[in-house]
Amino acid sequence: QVQLVESGGGLVQAGGSLRLSCAASGRTVSMYTAAWFRQAPGKEREFVAKMSRTGGNDYAASVKGRFSISRDNVKNTINLQMNSLKPEDTAVYYCAADSIGDGGRWPNNYDYWGRGTQVTVSS
Repeated sequence: QVQLVESGGGLVQAGGSLRLSCAASGRTVSMYTAAWFRQAPGKEREFVAKMSRTGGNDYAASVKGRFSISRDNVKNTINLQMNSLKPEDTAVYYCAADSIGDGGRWPNNYDYWGRGTQVTVSS
């Protein structure tokens, strides 16, 4: 099993940047497909970005070109660099890991989740 703990959320003005980190313990994060999802109040959880075991990345259209997912094998973390933030990026951001397949964009494919970190972007 792997345990995931997110950090780095906060309040930022539109146009600003934040860097989220997901610390994994129990297993090496490179063994999993890892992803970031987000959920805004009253909305369903939505895919943001993922990194497969082989390092291939995928991004939601709404964040492509602004967000970047990366993995630090030394620190055993999955990171999400968020630039040019917009008020519509406001949500709780969750880190997730898929121990079996390649994850994809569907939350149900992921079997490990963190508790989330709040990101609020003011206009």
